[in-house]
Amino acid sequence: MSEARTHYKAGIQHFAAGRTDEAIASYRAALAGNAEFAMAWNGLAMALAKQGDLDAALDAARRYAELDPEEPLAYTSLSMLLQQAGRIPEAEDAKARSMQLQMKQGR
Repeated sequence: MSEARTHYKAGIQHFAAGRTDEAIASYRAALAGNAEFAMAWNGLAMALAKQGDLDAALDAARRYAELDPEEPLAYTSLSMLLQQAGRIPEAEDAKARSMQLQMKQGR
């Protein structure tokens, strides 16, 4: 298993246990090892949102969507964060994109 994936899995465990700071550190370590690790961007976005840093969370979610533009979860995550930030029209656009991708992929 790659070092980036090891850090990513640690981030998941920290996040699940409520250790947000440690999760963020683990996701950032994963991304330092592989800046193109799309799911690590998603984990980082969720952890930053839980910490209350919505601007940074949105940046991470947008990076996830850039790296994996055919992944519905990327747009679902982005939509949730945009809703939290009160940016409803943008959130609705992201949700619509997620739904389009899901239908296209037969999910």
